[in-house]
Amino acid sequence: MTVQQVEFANRLSRLIRKHQAMTRGYTTSMRPDGLIVAKPRRAPAPISGRSVLIFLAAFLMFKVVLMASLGSEAYDTRVARLHQGNLVEKAGAFAMQGDPLTRLVAETVAPVLR
Repeated sequence: MTVQQVEFANRLSRLIRKHQAMTRGYTTSMRPDGLIVAKPRRAPAPISGRSVLIFLAAFLMFKVVLMASLGSEAYDTRVARLHQGNLVEKAGAFAMQGDPLTRLVAETVAPVLR
């Protein structure tokens, strides 16, 4: 292959990659010389481990506040009623079931909430 053919093949592969990236969306901006340039949007950032931990901590605190305000027996009754429902309610009952950590924290927080 000649030098021109290699350069052409490289340019063609760059254009194909840019075109594939632009199918996910693009933004346009004007350079200082007045030329409007389209750039592909960045891929969304993956969910970080810190975000997952914050979500889990907030969910645990939600369960703690519910259990502390309702009382352990009433909370368990409501979760059992959820467990009798459809698939979504059963999934909610699984997520909301009282685990030992939730019960321990709810017992310590209950006097403050009442």
